[in-house]
Amino acid sequence: MRKNTFVLILMLLIGLVAGTLVGQLLSPVPGLSFLTRAVELTWQPKADLLVIRYDLNLYIRLNLISLLGLAAGFWIYRKL
Repeated sequence: MRKNTFVLILMLLIGLVAGTLVGQLLSPVPGLSFLTRAVELTWQPKADLLVIRYDLNLYIRLNLISLLGLAAGFWIYRKL
């Protein structure tokens, strides 16, 4: 399989979503609260260029398990 940027982004996205789902499933476990505590990041770029105007809201919620899923997605990509 030929490696390209699209496959890398897809694998990272799948790893991130899988890690977030595992984090949501483990959130009721009190002993694993350090793994499931989330940090919320927001970015809201806006521009009015007289010809075009855009307003984009990007909201990311990361926890330690989702970062591990991201690393697993990268590791799987490297093994392809």
